[in-house]
Amino acid sequence: MFVKKPINILVAEDDDDDKLLIIKAFQKTLPKENVTCVEDGEALLQYLNRSAPFDDLTNYPVPDIILLDLNMPRKDGRTALAEIKSHEDFKKIPVIIFTTSNLKDDIEITYKMGSNSYITKPGSFEGLVKVAKEIENYWSKTVMLPI
Repeated sequence: MFVKKPINILVAEDDDDDKLLIIKAFQKTLPKENVTCVEDGEALLQYLNRSAPFDDLTNYPVPDIILLDLNMPRKDGRTALAEIKSHEDFKKIPVIIFTTSNLKDDIEITYKMGSNSYITKPGSFEGLVKVAKEIENYWSKTVMLPI
């Protein structure tokens, strides 16, 4: 019998307030240690490549899914997504675009680039909690994630 484990979520988000709200929303369904945040696409790729300071697997586990904001400094979400999906070791990690943009072009291009889902950030904390529960339920209890 296969036992589902809590998923490890890596969030790439540059807005400190959004990061805090995302962490609090996911804490309603996941243990705190299963949500890790980085500030932009550059840090996201450092995390995935195990570059310092992300070289400790205990504190920085391999993510089961990535929540990726599109509009970030240094390396935006589109560039990070392209690098993730072109890397042999990372391309199997599901990437959920989690952004304020609801532009048709953003939705179409990120799906063409290999994103697994596209979610527009809700405007309230209650909406964020609902989305967090749906993500946790679908990605932890419904589908089989790659190992």
